[in-house]
Amino acid sequence: MSDCLFCKIINGEIPSSKVYEDDKVYAFNDIDPQAPVHFLVVPKTHIASALEIDDSNSDIVGHVFKVVAKLANEMGFGKAGYRIVNNCGKNGGQTVGHLHFHVLAGRNIGWPPG
Repeated sequence: MSDCLFCKIINGEIPSSKVYEDDKVYAFNDIDPQAPVHFLVVPKTHIASALEIDDSNSDIVGHVFKVVAKLANEMGFGKAGYRIVNNCGKNGGQTVGHLHFHVLAGRNIGWPPG
């Protein structure tokens, strides 16, 4: 999608601090980190939100979680724990209309959120 911020980041039109990339997802550090480790994992295929997940694209969610586990182990925060967040829609806090997952680690992430 031509006007999507995350599509532009994935395509290299907007710079980012890349954490990981493969043929399905792109991960990059959040520009406003809320924890010592805070990056986003974004499908390369434009999916506006979790509301658009269906049989044709649901495999991407499993892939995102596999990538997060891989990165958690490689980056050394896996055993201590981390949080994966997906915001869906305005009331859910979604500010970019492209499915994405925040990964937060490096401190005790309290409950309840927000």
